[in-house]
Amino acid sequence: MTTAQVSSGQTPSGRLSPRPGAKRTGGARRAERTRRALRTLGFLSPWLVGFSVFFAYPLISTVYFSFMKYDGFTAPTWVGLRNWVYVLQDSPFFWPSLRNMLWLVLVMVTCRVVFGLGIGLLITKVKAGAGLFRTLFYLPYLAPPVAATMAFVFLLNPGTGPVNTILGALGLPEPDWFSSASWSKPSLTLLALWCIGDLMVIFMASLLDVPKEQYEAAELDGAGPWQRFRYVTLPNISPIVLFAVITGVIATMQYYTEPLVAAKVASGVIGGSGQTFEPGYPDKSTLTVPHVIYNLGFQRFDTGAACVVAIVLFVLAMIFTGFLMRRRSGFMAAED
Repeated sequence: MTTAQVSSGQTPSGRLSPRPGAKRTGGARRAERTRRALRTLGFLSPWLVGFSVFFAYPLISTVYFSFMKYDGFTAPTWVGLRNWVYVLQDSPFFWPSLRNMLWLVLVMVTCRVVFGLGIGLLITKVKAGAGLFRTLFYLPYLAPPVAATMAFVFLLNPGTGPVNTILGALGLPEPDWFSSASWSKPSLTLLALWCIGDLMVIFMASLLDVPKEQYEAAELDGAGPWQRFRYVTLPNISPIVLFAVITGVIATMQYYTEPLVAAKVASGVIGGSGQTFEPGYPDKSTLTVPHVIYNLGFQRFDTGAACVVAIVLFVLAMIFTGFLMRRRSGFMAAED
């Protein structure tokens, strides 16, 4: 290469070589953007596949079948809004299940959060035997849901259960518990409080993480126990409270196993071939929205109506979660 070629930026073949800092052509920029997009898609592909297969496709199919008459065996046929009209106007189970779900969300979730936080506070204050109490409160949570529910129903049996026996000996009223429409949902709430070990452990971990210096400063300022809890403990654990509320609402809206097993045991239909059972005993008081979905889709083979109920449940879950996330300032401490 001659000095003239070097000074003019030419290569030995006579073509100009790109100078440092020179702008790339439009084709080079498009090629670079394409490579970056493909690289990004490669990293996102596991999530995209999972989202498409396990969320997007089932959701679209559910919306599609909600406008179809489909029993799972024959080809679906278009019926328009007939499934929606049946579920919202004619179904004898849909609105009772919604009322039960609202009751459980408001009462059961609130009681679980308050009770779990209270047990966590008590155990963190215990000086001796904290490990024993922690184990005793956590053990019921480890029991399988079916076994735990059956044991709890037998404990609350109106005729032979030890709970009513003790209440009778003390001269107190003896409720019918799971055999009474007015006591069945409070009985399910007691069952949920019995299995409070998961929330207790979460709250204990968050309580032990609160800086002790803040308690000491508040005590020096003359703050009492309630003031220390309100202005020190609660602001520090507010993200955990929000997490417990949101996960509790979602789990309660999907409540299925415990009320179904409790209703079967209380009614005497606990198994056996040839037995039919309509969920919600007694008097639809333990009926939940997932029960209606299962009853319509797998017992009555009305997949279209089941998809309608599933869509309603999905929308309600999104509304509840969105409302709680928008109101998170009531749970979360204000940032500096």
